[in-house]
Amino acid sequence: MKILVTGGAGFIGSHVCQQLLREGHAVTVIDDFNDFYDPAIKRSNVALLGGEITLAEGDIRNRGFVQSSMGHGCFDMVIHLAARAGVRPSLRDPQLYIDTNITGTHNLLEAAREQGVERFVFASSSSVYGLAKKVPFTEDLALPQTLSPYAATKLAGEQLCGNYAHLYKMRVVCLRFFTVYGPSQRPDLAIYKFTDAIHRGKPIQQFGDGSTRRDYTYIDDIVQGVMGALRYEGSLFDIFNLGENQTTTLSELITEIERALGKKAQIERMPEQQGDMPLTAADITKAREFLGYNPQTKICDGIPKFVDWYFKK
Repeated sequence: MKILVTGGAGFIGSHVCQQLLREGHAVTVIDDFNDFYDPAIKRSNVALLGGEITLAEGDIRNRGFVQSSMGHGCFDMVIHLAARAGVRPSLRDPQLYIDTNITGTHNLLEAAREQGVERFVFASSSSVYGLAKKVPFTEDLALPQTLSPYAATKLAGEQLCGNYAHLYKMRVVCLRFFTVYGPSQRPDLAIYKFTDAIHRGKPIQQFGDGSTRRDYTYIDDIVQGVMGALRYEGSLFDIFNLGENQTTTLSELITEIERALGKKAQIERMPEQQGDMPLTAADITKAREFLGYNPQTKICDGIPKFVDWYFKK
């Protein structure tokens, strides 16, 4: 099949593209190589994919670019991973997040509708659950309040996807990712930053008392869930959690990194950050049943794999 992957030069996107190529699909990548983190990292990710992909360099906020890229491809599917990511940066520049994550998503949905694309997979986030009281989080929870502009834009993206599935009979699957980590992880994310600082003998910043909990999900398991979404033949519109089905405190995460590195962390304790969720915990029952999702990598195994990559990169 011919598949368009937005954000295909990024951490998750490049891993998804690798798997698509292994399965024999024709892959086109849209990416703008912005400077949210070093664009050279993303260009390196693309280089590792070799000449097997088609690259369309541009910004999904540009409707003309999106329409042109979609029109030239005759795609069977779109996997929409491109986004402005991160809770804390969204507090500083919410307009950028609205323009990219909402308007950009609408541009892609509209172009997909115009071109008769049959399936659209949207990367959402566990952040949409906000202060949900029922744990673990199930996909049918009411979501009355998000805690950051980033989370709000992801929830709005889901709503737009639901509109297009209902109005135009496009099959749309939204995947709520829970704290993805692994080889090629973005350098701005906690596991990378902690590993790098501890290795170099520099202090790490721990926000809060270390009791916040996250459902850390290894990249290979996320890719497995995305592939399941490409084969899903249930409702025209559906939402699935992709998590590891266990939670880890911030203190436990630091301990795992210390163990993998064989070095102790110098911890600089900081106040809790606005917009951060105290807990994320995925109920993956639905994804197991309908996507064949079966995560394999627990945090105690995933952190050593990440550290091994860190030293080899």
